[in-house]
Order: sequence, then C-alpha cells, then structure tokens
Amino acid sequence: MSRQAPGTRPARLAAGEIGAGRLGERATLVHFSSAFCQPCRATRRILSEVAGMVEGVTHVEIDAEKRLDLVRALGIAHTPTVLVLDAGGRVAHRGSGQPRKADVIAALGAAIP
Repeated sequence: MSRQAPGTRPARLAAGEIGAGRLGERATLVHFSSAFCQPCRATRRILSEVAGMVEGVTHVEIDAEKRLDLVRALGIAHTPTVLVLDAGGRVAHRGSGQPRKADVIAALGAAIP
C-alpha cells in the first residue's frame, strides 16, 4: 500500500460511522471501493484473506459512491484506499492502491500492540 497524505480525517472512527456492527477486537481493515475499480476486487480478496488469518481482525468494505459524506470527511481521493484501525477505531495506517498481502500484515503491526 502506498502512503497517502493525511486529509482532514478524524482521529477515530466508530463502528456505526463505517457501517459495521462492531470493530474488530484487535483491528479493522476499512476498504473504500467503487464498482468499476478493477484493483478494488483484488484488494477485497487480499483483505478478506488477511482478516481470515489474523484473529480479531475484521474487514469492512465501503462503496465510496454511496458514502460520499465519509469519503469527503476522510479525504479519500482514490479507490482502493485502505484504512487500518486499531481496536479503539484510531487510524493507525492509511494507504491507496492495490496492497500486497505482506504490506497489509505489516500495517496491522502498527495497529495491534
């Protein structure tokens, strides 16, 4: 995942803000996607795989076109964009573009103590 300049994003996100029932016990992978984004499909697969192999990690996908309010609030400029939230909802890492599985796992290291 390439680094993206921080926008005017809030320091923390609640489960309700991202449309999730709850955040992951250890971390949450928040994936902003769009219908015609080819790299978004691969990103979905990668994030689902990582969430499945790391206990306490949840993957939430958000359709950027349907959540323009959140896209603007977080300064999301491209899809796919991935936010890694710690257990409390703090944005621990942010990246855009199709991530490699190893990069996602490394980013989780910043979120999971």
